[in-house]
Parts: sequence; structure tokens; C-alpha cells
Amino acid sequence: MKILITGGNNAKALKLMKAFPSHFVLLADYGDVPGIITENYAFSSLGVLNKDSIAHILLNFCITEAIDCIIPLHHYELEPLAKSAVLFSEYGIQVLLPNADVIADYLTEEKVTYQNFVVFVHGDRIFSTEEGSIPANLSPKLNGVFGYNDADDLKLFTI
Repeated sequence: MKILITGGNNAKALKLMKAFPSHFVLLADYGDVPGIITENYAFSSLGVLNKDSIAHILLNFCITEAIDCIIPLHHYELEPLAKSAVLFSEYGIQVLLPNADVIADYLTEEKVTYQNFVVFVHGDRIFSTEEGSIPANLSPKLNGVFGYNDADDLKLFTI
């Protein structure tokens, strides 16, 4: 599986790579990005940032790069991608975010540093930095990467 993580120039994106050891991870960001390619990961530029057409830029990039799953980390990408998830799925691309109708429950306006993060795919916990603190199965519709300091307060892991 080929996974795209946006915000690739940020250390948080690099932390997420350990959640996907058996997949190829493409770390991408807007503007200048280092040109590094290895067997397990690579860096790539998404081009010039245009917040008005984020979903279009990312869908085009995912199709061109044969991406199977996208994990958006920039705060301004979350809602447009959640609303466009059905379109992405028509191209066989999974958007790893909660549904658009509940995404606001997992957003925070303040900058918070999380000690831990957890990855859910269709409600199943596939990775956690702290085993046992988060149930292995939550709502079957829950998707995304969530940061937490308290297991009862999951927020999307963003930059």
C-alpha cells in the first residue's frame, strides 16, 4: 500500500511513519521539499499552496502518484478532504479522517502537544504509541490519526 502523509516537512509526519512499517510512505508538502527517495519512503512537493482548491490538488496528486491512502495533517486540509472522501473513494483512495458530519468533534483550535497518538482504520486500532490506553475497537466508522494526552479526549493529529 502507498500512503501519502501531508505536512511532510514537519516532524509530526516523520513520527507517523512508524505506524506503517510495511507500507511505502510518501511525505509531501507544499512548496520546497527535500528530494529524498529510499526503499520505504520518499519526499515530494505538492506544488504551490492554494487553499481554495486543496481537495482538487490532493486528488490529482493521489491519482498521479497511485496513492492508496491519504493522511492529511494540515489543519486547513481536514474539512475539504472529509467532504470529498466519497470522490476520493471512487478512485480507490481512502481518506483517513472521520466523516464530514462528525469531524468537528475531533478538531481543536488551540495548539496542543500530544504525548501519544493512535491510528484507527474503520474503527480498528492499527497502531498506538501507548498500548492498552485506547480500546482496540471503537465506532466502526472511525478513521484517522488522533493525538491524546487523556484517552477520553481524542483530537485529530494536525500541524
